[in-house]
Amino acid sequence: MSESAIQTVDQPDRRRSNRAALRLSATMREAGRGRIGVRVIDMSTHGCRVETTSAISAETWIWLSIAGLETQYCRVVWRHQEFAGLEFATPLADAVFDRLLQDQNQLSENTISELRDIANRTHRLAAKEDGADKESLVELSKKCAVEAVVEGLRLGDGKAPGTVK
Repeated sequence: MSESAIQTVDQPDRRRSNRAALRLSATMREAGRGRIGVRVIDMSTHGCRVETTSAISAETWIWLSIAGLETQYCRVVWRHQEFAGLEFATPLADAVFDRLLQDQNQLSENTISELRDIANRTHRLAAKEDGADKESLVELSKKCAVEAVVEGLRLGDGKAPGTVK
């Protein structure tokens, strides 16, 4: 994934490491509760953003399970509508993160459609919010829209990310 597709032009990223768009099914579990399904929509070595219908609140510690990865102990850093930002208690090794990116080599048409859907939903939610919530939703909307366009172009070219024609 190109860094320009991950970061917006007009707002610097405050993250400790670069994030990459991913579409991974996962489960999360809070102590004393059952597992619930979530969708990981972007990730870095230090955390990820998930889409969930769970009523989990910020500052809660949870376990995140993603196929092919050790279960991660995470803190919910923020929560806006159906989106939440998770910080890993122990950052992922670069090699593990790179492997996840390789496994997600190129997004399918269905996943690109999901990105567009997330961009549209977060745009509508941002119109109803004020302050920091609005800024976070606008940022997510922009990133998903840009990623959908970039991946759509790659899919249309029929080439894998990082290759040259």
